[in-house]
Amino acid sequence: MNELVIIGAGGFARETAQAVLDAGELKLLGHLDDNPALHGTDVDGVPVLGDCDLVHALPGARVVICVGNPRDYAARARLVRRLGLPTDRYATVVHPTAVVSATSEVGPGSVLLAHCVLTAAVRVGAQVAVMPHVVLTHDDVVEDHATLTSGVRLGGGVRLERGAYVGSGALVREGTTVGAWSQIGMGSSVLGDVPPGEVWVGSPARRLRAAEAPALDELRREQGSRHEQWGDH
Repeated sequence: MNELVIIGAGGFARETAQAVLDAGELKLLGHLDDNPALHGTDVDGVPVLGDCDLVHALPGARVVICVGNPRDYAARARLVRRLGLPTDRYATVVHPTAVVSATSEVGPGSVLLAHCVLTAAVRVGAQVAVMPHVVLTHDDVVEDHATLTSGVRLGGGVRLERGAYVGSGALVREGTTVGAWSQIGMGSSVLGDVPPGEVWVGSPARRLRAAEAPALDELRREQGSRHEQWGDH
């Protein structure tokens, strides 16, 4: 499959479309978006073909899901569940200016935009969004559905747990863990571990409040699934 559709037609989706066109390895068919006002229009010259469920009528095309924002960064995870596509339908998009070392790996459905760097033994999971000029250093682990916005820097051995969101220009100290579905404010300096489902801001970063409802819903859902699997002991 060398054809691609992008789920979403907002800013992240548009940047991903440009990365696909710059790389020239996949034929971009267009965007899919649930906003009916966009159907039949062009976004930066790329057509919006219909709603997201149209992906099932395009079985020969690979897919990347490019939705979400700071107020609802769980949107990508919800769409993955809703669409129920097999893993092999998902493409991995890497801008040609990104640097991914031979010892690093990037999962299906993930997007690395311009001038990202993965230095050594970095593991990026599935459905991860890595915006321009992000630097991931040795032994970093970025779990599924995480988002790293422009200019983020992670020290060595950092772990971003599932769904974590790191705002533009944030710095995360080596060996630190940012908990599942937590959010780091833009420009923050994270010097210690961040618990799941919290918003931390500042330099040094401190707890501001609980995460927004969509992120907390994902956290509760995943915690509930683990309880069902292992029992409440």
